[in-house]
Amino acid sequence: MITTPLVDGVVDVHAHWLPRALFGLPPGAPYGAMHDRGGQLYLGDLPLSIATEAMSDSGATLADMDRAGVGVRVLSAPPFAFPLVPGPGATTYADDFNAALGDVVARAGGRLLGMGVVTLGDSAEVTRQLGALADIEGIAGVAIPPLVGSGSLDSDPLRHVLAEAARLNLAVLVHPMQLARPEWSDYYLTNLIGNPVESTTAVATLLLSGLIDELPGLRICFVHGGGCAPGLVGRWAHAWSARTDVSARAARRPTESFRDLYFDTVTHGSAQLAMLAELAGTDKILCGSDYPFDMAEAEPARFATEHGPGPDSLRRSAETFLGLAAHPPAARAAS
Repeated sequence: MITTPLVDGVVDVHAHWLPRALFGLPPGAPYGAMHDRGGQLYLGDLPLSIATEAMSDSGATLADMDRAGVGVRVLSAPPFAFPLVPGPGATTYADDFNAALGDVVARAGGRLLGMGVVTLGDSAEVTRQLGALADIEGIAGVAIPPLVGSGSLDSDPLRHVLAEAARLNLAVLVHPMQLARPEWSDYYLTNLIGNPVESTTAVATLLLSGLIDELPGLRICFVHGGGCAPGLVGRWAHAWSARTDVSARAARRPTESFRDLYFDTVTHGSAQLAMLAELAGTDKILCGSDYPFDMAEAEPARFATEHGPGPDSLRRSAETFLGLAAHPPAARAAS
């Protein structure tokens, strides 16, 4: 929960952090443990091209925020730290991460906020963990993957997470996991194509399943500009009109319900961001960075304010997404 106004400045809703004590990752993590080699971070044997302290040291995070002109940064776990395989080990990992995240947020003087994780399995455990997150000051919501097994947001366990998050007034951040496929083994295509496709699948299932209308209180953001979804939502709308199997569960045309979703600005192009803002509405665009990964936007505040809706709109959207009523500048300055 967030009970105090945000400090001034651009709000970056998409950045990553993981304490070194949790580099071992939860049971069943697909790529092996994270570890440090000479100050550089590795995932198994894969170099991540990230300084280890950038992922694990909140001081490095704050220094980057100062460099980039970011006022507030919302931290979430890197996607390979999502507890995908339920069990006691995963439960302990999620609880330990959420506790550590609450501690680092509490020490940051309002400049850092957090999105926790949940164990993606037993519904009762999900409800317990989300309830605990709702009680931690500075934790705005939960970060989840777009896919678990063969299912997406319209099936459990992810559907249950969305329903409980809406009930508890928690925001949801959806981050792709870079799942491997043999045809994407070269040229970093697992990231360049795989990540956008994962997010696009989740957006489509949320809209076409009708779940977005079943959960009117849901505040949900898809990072990396929603993947391919902005370029495909018109195709979905055509199919909604042409095919009963597409429209059977969705009462609204996808181009209409698309405007209920939030998206970040990590689009890697001003034209792509302009299209996203036109389709989603300027009030649904949030500044994002993807710090500290190699696909991060190095100047998130500059890119978002120069090519996005503008600083005031970005600020209002962030406050709404994070569950805060807008505060006038005088009130923020006095806080």
